[in-house]
Amino acid sequence: MKRAILVAVSVFLLAAAAAPPCAAAEQTVTFKSGTESGSAFLVTPEGKGPFPAVIVIQEWWGLDDWIKDQARALAKEGYVALAVDLYRGKVTKSQEEAHQLMMGLPQERALRDLKGAYALLASRPDVKKDRIGAIGWCMGGMYALKFATEEPALKAVVAYYGAPPDASAISRIKAAVMGNYGAEDKGPSPEQVKAFEDAMKKLAKTVDVKIYPGAGHAFANPNNPWGGYRPEAAKDAWARTVAFFAKYLKG
Repeated sequence: MKRAILVAVSVFLLAAAAAPPCAAAEQTVTFKSGTESGSAFLVTPEGKGPFPAVIVIQEWWGLDDWIKDQARALAKEGYVALAVDLYRGKVTKSQEEAHQLMMGLPQERALRDLKGAYALLASRPDVKKDRIGAIGWCMGGMYALKFATEEPALKAVVAYYGAPPDASAISRIKAAVMGNYGAEDKGPSPEQVKAFEDAMKKLAKTVDVKIYPGAGHAFANPNNPWGGYRPEAAKDAWARTVAFFAKYLKG
C-alpha cells in the first residue's frame, strides 16, 4: 500500500514538473479611483512571475482593440499590462466624437484612474512593485507624461506624440522618459518636443527622444484615419520602446 502511494506521489510530482508554465490571461478588472471605481483590460504574461508591469494609456478613441493589442504585445515581452479605460466604456471611430470625449474627460478623474491603476498593480503578488512603468499614445502620451509628474514611484515612461507637461512640473519627474515623435506633427511640434528634451536634460533627468522625419501625428497606428501611418517609423519606435522598458523595468 505504501509503495503504491509513493509511486502515485512520484508520478504527480513528475507531471507537475513537466507541466507548461501558466498561460497568458486576459480579463477586465476594476479598481478604486477615489470614491469611484475604474476599470481596465488586464493581460498577464505566461509564467509565475513576479513580473514588471506597464500601465497602457489609450488614444482619444478610447480603449479600443488596437490599444488592447498593445497590452497583449507588452505581455508577450514579459510585462503585466493594464490598459485603463479612461472613458468608462465609451469607444468611437468618429473624430468628432473622439474630440468631444477627450475634451469632456476631467483631467483630475483621469489622473485618479491612473493612480488607482498603479495601486492595483502594486498590490498584485505577480507584479514587481518597484518596476512599474507607463506608455501612452496621443492623448495617452500626454497623460503618461503628466502622470510621471504626479507619481514619483513610476520607473519608466514612454510617450508617443504626447504633449509635454508644463515646464514648472518637469522637475517632479523621477521616471526615465522616452519620447517618439513625428517631424511633421503640429501638436506637439518638434520645437515643443525639443524644448521639453532640453528642460529634462538641464535638470539631469533621464530622457531619450527621437523625432522621425516624414512622420506626422499617430504615425505608429495602422488605423490612422489621416493616412499618416509610417510602418518603418512604427517598427523602429516599438523596438526602442521594448529596449527602453527592458533596461529600466527588467534591469
